[in-house]
Amino acid sequence: MKKLTISLALFCIMNMIQAQNPFLEKYKTPHDTAPFDKIKTEHFEPALLEGMKRQMEEINVIINNPKAPDFQNTIVALERSGSLLSLVNNVFGNLLSAETSDDLQAVAEKMMPLLSGHENDISLNEKLFARVKAVYNKKEQLKLDKEESKLLQNTYDSFVRKGANLEGDAKIKYRALTAELSKLTLQYGQNVLKETNNYELAITDKALLPGLPESVLEASALTAKEKGKEGWVFTLNAPSYVPFMTYCENRDLRKELYTAYNTRCTHENEYNNFAIVTRITNIRMELAQLLGYKDFAAYTLEKRMAGNSDAVYKLLNQLLDAYKPTAEKELKEVQDLARQTQGNDFEVMPWDWGFYSNKLKDQKFNINDEMLRPYFELSKVKEGVFGLATRLYGITFKKDSKIPVYNPDVEAYEVFDKDGKYLAVLYTDFHPRAGKRAGAWMTGFKEQWKENGKDSRPHISLVMNFTKPTESKPALLTFSEVETFLHEFGHSLHGMFANSTYESLSGTNVYWDFVELPSQFMENFGIEKEFLNTFAKHYQTGEELPQELIQRMVDASNFNVGNACLRQISFGLLDMAWYTRDIPFEGNVIAYEQQAMTKTQLLPIMENGCMSVQFSHIFAGGYSAGYYSYKWAEVLDADAFSLFKQKGIFNKEVAASFRENILSKGGTENPMVLYKRFRGQEPTIDALLIRNGIKK
Repeated sequence: MKKLTISLALFCIMNMIQAQNPFLEKYKTPHDTAPFDKIKTEHFEPALLEGMKRQMEEINVIINNPKAPDFQNTIVALERSGSLLSLVNNVFGNLLSAETSDDLQAVAEKMMPLLSGHENDISLNEKLFARVKAVYNKKEQLKLDKEESKLLQNTYDSFVRKGANLEGDAKIKYRALTAELSKLTLQYGQNVLKETNNYELAITDKALLPGLPESVLEASALTAKEKGKEGWVFTLNAPSYVPFMTYCENRDLRKELYTAYNTRCTHENEYNNFAIVTRITNIRMELAQLLGYKDFAAYTLEKRMAGNSDAVYKLLNQLLDAYKPTAEKELKEVQDLARQTQGNDFEVMPWDWGFYSNKLKDQKFNINDEMLRPYFELSKVKEGVFGLATRLYGITFKKDSKIPVYNPDVEAYEVFDKDGKYLAVLYTDFHPRAGKRAGAWMTGFKEQWKENGKDSRPHISLVMNFTKPTESKPALLTFSEVETFLHEFGHSLHGMFANSTYESLSGTNVYWDFVELPSQFMENFGIEKEFLNTFAKHYQTGEELPQELIQRMVDASNFNVGNACLRQISFGLLDMAWYTRDIPFEGNVIAYEQQAMTKTQLLPIMENGCMSVQFSHIFAGGYSAGYYSYKWAEVLDADAFSLFKQKGIFNKEVAASFRENILSKGGTENPMVLYKRFRGQEPTIDALLIRNGIKK
């Protein structure tokens, strides 16, 4: 009787905990947005466990269905399963990047292996795969439409690519490796974030900081004040690091900050990522070979536009051949300028590049970030970017303070289509803080899908790390930050315009080397006079950005384009070097990295610097064997925008076609089919070379 009483009490406590968990109640928020005002860290673990439990119950219903497997009772039922888990996991994963804490990371460390195991329990379920395979084997008789056919193909391929055909020890090994990998990628990302946040350069003597503009000094003084310190504090976050490296005349301090940035996660402490890089690389190779592929790149590229490693190397080498001569000329110009003041034996080092490049740019075009910054006040830039979407597609944005947000910095907008119908929710999160990882990204708290005649619209999040307002000035952006805004907003449009029946084919769920097209396409507007004239006004006087300054921006748009391209190629080559391995890596990470990037290195290499240990894109993100995608998509975006240049950059017919064929279709069809439907032809590298001034 006593045991029963204890069990009953435990049951009541569990029920009470679940009843108080906002994830397990019906949301009472606008558009069923996440109730961030109620969500606490302790809610995630029970909600994730409940989500996994419910999905397994749904899977068991599919498996035990006495009816013969068909598209609806197996493929669609599987697609619709796990709605609670998806909802909780989206919030959890996004907060780990944008609003993390030690407590949240502790939950992640505990839950990631369980989530990986849950995924394996589904993908390695023999009875479930037998039903999927039965439907797949009769696909020719099913008379499916394009989207249904794509869902069936993706579902079958997903099982095969996650080990469904493995047997015995191989299946056990697959489970163990994927569980270890999920834990390691999480740890890798946390180490990078902590190393970034743990460093600061504190200066109390202003005489050590010649050349820094007043806006940079003011921002660093505010950082110092926030940290309870005197003077000026500089960090490794982009709004602090980039202007310091661009303007600070103190070469020793530039070297100190550059060294700190490029040696993150190399130190003999708990955040060292060398062993993790080695292990992640070897696990991915081993997983690929378990599944019958030569290497991880072969496995990954099977589901990319590129198709195989040869196509990736062909693109990277084409670009290397085209841009390296220009990059060498650019370096000579910067070197010559530096020697005018420093003497003929002066050698430009990596920590000098930003400083002397900026001086050369200023000399050639009389333009720099500080000239432009007063015209790029964040609220005006936001109006301009939102207004561009209105002009192209007719959509409008309305701030809604009733939608809960996860941090006071965040704003939520209702987005309405050209006919006034609700389209999406858009969250904007612009400034750095301790709990947010570096960089900029778009993500979703909820995807789009259609079910029972209802179009369930997406909740999209736009996260960046822009220059913060100071005590005397609003947030004034650099032109690079304006481009970043346009880039991530392009991803957001891809998510907001989603118009698919199935969630897994919706929005940005496309081939990885296609996903950057909508984002990079938007960057093209950054130097268009007609666009800049709509919002670029001086934050104090209201004066429009002068036309001659805009022309200088246009003239300077290809400044150092060769070196910028080589930098991206070097990252692409490094990525491919790690993931085209077919034998385990046991060597020195730094030496291996330098060998992989040697063809692209024009500046002397810092001996103890290492990109691999902080290259979150390829070790903790989704770009493993996929970093080339940025350049692949750049070929596409230059080709696509050339049509707008021909027809008019605000041409509504071209914009409507871009929305219909690219932005709304998601992954429902092969991306090259979609692109040719929009453009009328396959892309060539020519438009990019012409845009960059490499080819006349």
